[in-house]
Amino acid sequence: MNPSPIARVLSILGRRKVRELLMGGQACILYGAAEFTRDIDIAVAVAPDNLRRLRAALLDLEAQQVYFPALSAPVLRRGHACHFRCLAPGLRRVRLDVMTRMRGVEAFSELWKRRVGMTLPGVGRVDALSLPDLVGAKKTQRDPDPESEG
Repeated sequence: MNPSPIARVLSILGRRKVRELLMGGQACILYGAAEFTRDIDIAVAVAPDNLRRLRAALLDLEAQQVYFPALSAPVLRRGHACHFRCLAPGLRRVRLDVMTRMRGVEAFSELWKRRVGMTLPGVGRVDALSLPDLVGAKKTQRDPDPESEG
């Protein structure tokens, strides 16, 4: 049986020892939410050695950038996300969104201190945003409800 495309992507990131935190819908699923999402959102440390490991993982995933700006430390530090489509066989074109700063949540170094490690069969350990940080990050991604304004 082939592992799911999401599990394969997470496994490759882990094998390459990318210092990253799972967030977004996939992290919500790990916490038990009934959320449907086909992409993977990760926050990464911007250290040069970690970006080298991330680039190696992207090569393994045959990841193609689908939106700009290009992956770089300055871009990530400004709060931009870098988006990729994973084209390796069996990955079904899973999208991987990479960022390091999110509006309304603390810096990566603080998020890393509060991370929650979970073990997934066939993947191993996956570090995710803590539940309070995940809720905070999800809240800032939503547009305000026009009914509640005013």
